[in-house]
Amino acid sequence: MVKMSAVYQGEKHCEITHAPSSARIETDAPRDNNGKGEAFSPTDLLGAAIGSCMMTVMAIAAEKDGVELKGTRVEVEKEMGTNPRRIVKLNVVLHMPQNIPHDYRKKLEQIANTCPVKQSVHPDMQIPVLFHYDI
Repeated sequence: MVKMSAVYQGEKHCEITHAPSSARIETDAPRDNNGKGEAFSPTDLLGAAIGSCMMTVMAIAAEKDGVELKGTRVEVEKEMGTNPRRIVKLNVVLHMPQNIPHDYRKKLEQIANTCPVKQSVHPDMQIPVLFHYDI
């Protein structure tokens, strides 16, 4: 188990602490939901989490197999719905190194598409994932 804690700072700002490392991040409500949009919103963090989770699990496998993923980057675009207000879609685009062997790419793509964060979200959330081997 990993413990995290948050303190409400006022004006829809929270400071979150990761207990094992003491790392801190802040959140703010987005402008379209009565906030200032001065930091990640809680739902933005879910988008960031899915992108970083995909890269992390791919890197774990690639490192074991001697494949270099340094420079890989991800872009995540979040779409919100109403009634209830929730994330309805996370568009994920992964930019991968060109030199990854073609026969290894499917393995990485399967690993990314089964990352723990993606497996943890509601099945109604759309999460299309595109892989570009262009870096």
